[in-house]
Amino acid sequence: MNRFKGASALVTGASRGLGFAVARELADRGARLLICARDATALDQAAWKLHDAGAEVHAVPCDLTDEHTAERLIAEAETHFGGIDVLVNNAGIIQVGPLASMDEADFRAAMEAMFFAPLRLVLAAAPIMRRSGGGTIVNVSSLGGRIAAPHLLPYDSAKFALAGLSEGLRAELAADKISVTTVIPGLMRTGSHLGAEFRGQTAREYAWFAAAAGLPGLSMDADRAARAVVRAAEHRRPEIILGAAAHAVVRMQGIAPATTARILTATARLMRAATESAEQQRGLGKDRAADPAAESETGAKAARRLDSRLVGAMTALNDRAARRLNQVRQGSATS
Repeated sequence: MNRFKGASALVTGASRGLGFAVARELADRGARLLICARDATALDQAAWKLHDAGAEVHAVPCDLTDEHTAERLIAEAETHFGGIDVLVNNAGIIQVGPLASMDEADFRAAMEAMFFAPLRLVLAAAPIMRRSGGGTIVNVSSLGGRIAAPHLLPYDSAKFALAGLSEGLRAELAADKISVTTVIPGLMRTGSHLGAEFRGQTAREYAWFAAAAGLPGLSMDADRAARAVVRAAEHRRPEIILGAAAHAVVRMQGIAPATTARILTATARLMRAATESAEQQRGLGKDRAADPAAESETGAKAARRLDSRLVGAMTALNDRAARRLNQVRQGSATS
């Protein structure tokens, strides 16, 4: 089966990571690509890589949180490809830190990027797909959109909302021959640990997040994940969960929700205790993790400040993925 040969596909957040890998997989199947991202330099680099691999690609730098961007992107698809057959809502942001380090603006930013932006794109694309006889929508949620992990609450909240929207859209749009696939990825080696935003005890937050996202067994190879996403969309599957660990956690939550809740509570307490211990050792009277005004850091900066060989070894595979999936610009360091 190759439903995507000659299809026009819009992939958001395609300059790097999973979005780039999905765009490349769609191109390998003969799709014509419209890719977008905020970072114009990274997007241009991604477009050249895809073009050199033989893809027909048109890149549009944009901010998806702007309420007019969705209509502009769909208009670009109509102008360059005569319509839109595939929409992949992948773009997102990751904010890592305890609740005390977040404020309402962080939750609003997450919702704008990972709920309202996909919603606006669907509302703009669905009428065109309907007129052309159908289409395919892929919404990339997260395991965090099924089971809320501590220290990721803005991200969790937005991904929960996207998962609910995606399930409802599948029911609503089925009569128009528009299939909707909800993607529930667990941890993946996409290199996102370098671009994520960390709050509170940034080096410590980076350490647990980067280590978990880079360990084989806990995390999944991004290229393998991209192939699974495209196959699921091709077969019009309602949902796909990516990664053995994610499957296990979802199954456990379904069978024993109270036990899962207790494990998450215990994890949050351990994280808090570690943070408070670090603050006491530093002799600070005020917990930096409890200050939403404290400056955040990207993972790349936090990694340099942490300067841990152990964490570096645990993130080695993810660092390689970062270079392969355009998370690191040519000539720059990964840590």
